[in-house]
Amino acid sequence: MKEEIRKKLKIKRRYFAGVRREEADKAIAEEFLLAFGGYESFFIYNAKGDEAGTRLITEGLAAAGKKIYAPRVEGKNLAVVPFGECSVGAFGVEEPLGAAADIVPQVTVVPLLAVNPRGYRIGYGGGYYDRFLADKPTLKVGLGYGFQTEEFQEDVWDVPLDIFICERGIYRFERE
Repeated sequence: MKEEIRKKLKIKRRYFAGVRREEADKAIAEEFLLAFGGYESFFIYNAKGDEAGTRLITEGLAAAGKKIYAPRVEGKNLAVVPFGECSVGAFGVEEPLGAAADIVPQVTVVPLLAVNPRGYRIGYGGGYYDRFLADKPTLKVGLGYGFQTEEFQEDVWDVPLDIFICERGIYRFERE
């Protein structure tokens, strides 16, 4: 089921391009910066390909003097590395160089292919973010486009998001 959803949404994202994508990324960045501008530290992925863009967000955070960290794959885990000079790392993603930081950022921003109404996401299948988020007291924010909402059954190891932001606005997921 999840693999079918991955395939379908990769195709949809591929065709969501040009001005529509640019406007959506701008709306997402504006929503994000307005909602989370009061926080000081952020762990945010470097978008690649047709993922929801993060460049406008990181530029806004940097201009505001916030502490920004990006993920680097180390074995089966994600390291929290200060945002800066990058090189192409695992899976063709730009990853930061330098030493990993021993910090849990206040806000963690994760990529996704789909999110369900309960806040669970489908990623790329490696489990990196689920392992990272499993024991971290960080606000979990997913970025995507409005068409990436999908009903699916989450697995027991999936870690839910607190918030999903798309061009349509901010969706908060309540926990018991």
